[in-house]
Amino acid sequence: MPAPTPPAPRTGPHGPTDPDGPTGTLAAWLAGTPLEAIPPQVRERARHLVLDGLGCALIGARLPWSRTATEAVLAMEGGGDVPLIGWGRTTSAPAAAVLGGTFVQGFELDDYFPPAPLHTMSLVLPALLATAAGKDPVSGADLLRATMLGVETGARVGLALHGPQMLLRGWHSGPVFGTHAAAAACGALRGLDAAAFEDALGLAATQSAGLMAAQYEAMSKRMHHGLAARNGYYAAGLAQAGYTGIKRVYERPYGGFLAVFGEGHEPDPDAITAGLGTQWHTEGVTVKIHAAMGGLHPAIDLVLALAAEHRLTAEAVARIRIEVPATIHDHGWWPPQRPLTAIGAQMNIGYAVAVALLDGHVRPEQFTSDRLDADDVWDLLARTEVARVDTPQDPAWDEPGYNTRITLELRDGAAVTAAARRPHGGPGDPLTDQEIRAKFRALTGRVTDDRRAAAIEEAVLGLEDLPDLAPLVALLAAPVRGALD
Repeated sequence: MPAPTPPAPRTGPHGPTDPDGPTGTLAAWLAGTPLEAIPPQVRERARHLVLDGLGCALIGARLPWSRTATEAVLAMEGGGDVPLIGWGRTTSAPAAAVLGGTFVQGFELDDYFPPAPLHTMSLVLPALLATAAGKDPVSGADLLRATMLGVETGARVGLALHGPQMLLRGWHSGPVFGTHAAAAACGALRGLDAAAFEDALGLAATQSAGLMAAQYEAMSKRMHHGLAARNGYYAAGLAQAGYTGIKRVYERPYGGFLAVFGEGHEPDPDAITAGLGTQWHTEGVTVKIHAAMGGLHPAIDLVLALAAEHRLTAEAVARIRIEVPATIHDHGWWPPQRPLTAIGAQMNIGYAVAVALLDGHVRPEQFTSDRLDADDVWDLLARTEVARVDTPQDPAWDEPGYNTRITLELRDGAAVTAAARRPHGGPGDPLTDQEIRAKFRALTGRVTDDRRAAAIEEAVLGLEDLPDLAPLVALLAAPVRGALD
């Protein structure tokens, strides 16, 4: 049976209910910003973010927990005509959005936006591919434009909530404002007008959710952004069909998005529109080089640098002391119990630093069941201390950032120390486009052949000249190997 024809884009004489408010201003900008208005360097970076996200999806598609999620979701959703990345199977559009986001987030290798933590590609790409399946054809330029508008929306809504404070309160910040990113991206692909965008944002906001306690042992942490991608997909589709959402959702004093989620930490609605169209947060998205939560990356960088500089092995280290600010401490440290789950290990700063010092890197092989329960890891963990430092007395830490310090106390009585405000790949030290391409090739080399990976890379880096996404979707849909098999 052919897929039903989606509703035509809503058009008409009416704009948002308050064109000058943050909701209305954002909605009008989303409806009225063409690809050509986005600077070339931003578009170039966005193409590389898409490439990185797809590489993460391919390596994440056949992980053990991804297989569990896939079989469960397909059993509930049944068949459909939307290809599932890395499986050679099809399902419904909402199921493809959920699972696609789960795959991108599958190994903590995907991007994030540090000032307002969310994983951008796990939100917008699966939702957009699900939306594109109901439209024929969709160009690469359309996908690229929608991607950037989604990224900008998620970042801005997160900044309005002072995103790291959401983590301190136990919210999984990305899914909380990730629905907005996915809805904005899908709305752009559907051609919504400003009034419909207002509805889509309101429908997205009322579906925001995510509890950070999922980080300890729950597979569901992998799926949070996928659920947000699905919710954004629904929000845009409902708005296109004329189903109304909360009006002025960012301004409402009772039950509005900022009022509810920002209670207790003074949300800033002006951040939603500040520099709109001139300041591009897409350029500030961080691409990871370690398979761990982003806040742990400075500590991993530091311990690797200390080991290299002083030619140290784990056997030479008597104790490890790690100092981090509140958000990283509360999000990334708890006394681990043996054995950790893979998700717990990827979120725990002690484990990440231990395996970095022992193995010289933090990659998929550090999270196999054998490595998670290895004696050498747990011996080093027993000699690791993590301290929360709210006001570091260090001139190097005057600027806000990750503010991480590691001290290695050596068995000969000496000690070495190093500090950093940011990781390689983070703001101020971003990965180069060449490094992102190298990461994509390293990831895909684990799960597919070089020819297929090269064809995906060529299509993504040439998105603006791609008349139809169908060939790229076919390349993504073919089965992949399991990264941990």
